[in-house]
Amino acid sequence: MSEPYTHGEMQAYTIARLIKKDQVVIVGTGLPLVGAILAKKRLQPTCRLIVESGLMDFNPKEIPRSVSDNRSMAHCAVVCPPIRYLGYQANALLNHKDHLIGFIGGAAVDIYGNVSATSIGDYHHPKVRFPGSGGANGIASFVNTVIVMPHEKRRFVNEMPYITSPGWLDGPDGRKKAGLPADRGPQIVVSNLGVMKFDEKTKKMYLWGYYPFTSPEEIAENTGFSMDLSQAKVLPEPDEDTVRFLREKIDPDHLYL
Repeated sequence: MSEPYTHGEMQAYTIARLIKKDQVVIVGTGLPLVGAILAKKRLQPTCRLIVESGLMDFNPKEIPRSVSDNRSMAHCAVVCPPIRYLGYQANALLNHKDHLIGFIGGAAVDIYGNVSATSIGDYHHPKVRFPGSGGANGIASFVNTVIVMPHEKRRFVNEMPYITSPGWLDGPDGRKKAGLPADRGPQIVVSNLGVMKFDEKTKKMYLWGYYPFTSPEEIAENTGFSMDLSQAKVLPEPDEDTVRFLREKIDPDHLYL
């Protein structure tokens, strides 16, 4: 190989390692999809990947271009209408919350894991307007989530003027006060610089791990709020076989990597 691994490959491998045995994983496109497919094929074969187009327990031979790409259908257990997918998700939310995790993204995130995918700046006079929630609000409201976000000061913000997808809102009791399930919410943030988690008591984001090519200091410089760095550790690198598998089997056309 010309290089051990790229930054995107490190991030995809990190995402894959976060998926646990037997978990049901709600996933869309991009790096979360690459990481989820890696988990399904190599790390956690009993995990089940589902997407909003109605594909249940899919295991694509080639990387799909979108959630409705026919490549997703070739090796999935069930192809059903989206309304049945939503019914399955609702049942899982009620009965199997500990085995369900969803990946979401957005334009910005704050210290409590609140995500905006609607606007940057004042809602009525935004600097930038985005498409909005899609299914992310429903996932963030009722499912334990992993947030995937580029790590920049303008994206890791101190205040969130408009919340598209709720995190822990304003702290430990925020979700309960808002009428949302208090026993689930954002668990992890994966960026191109490291991995953040949320303190059990304060629900504030802290640095849990960083990649070998970054440092806690670099992450702090690219974060718009003060974050605890004391628990940070270096994250493991993908081995040569895993990198080769990503390049040759999962994303040979470099759609996302």
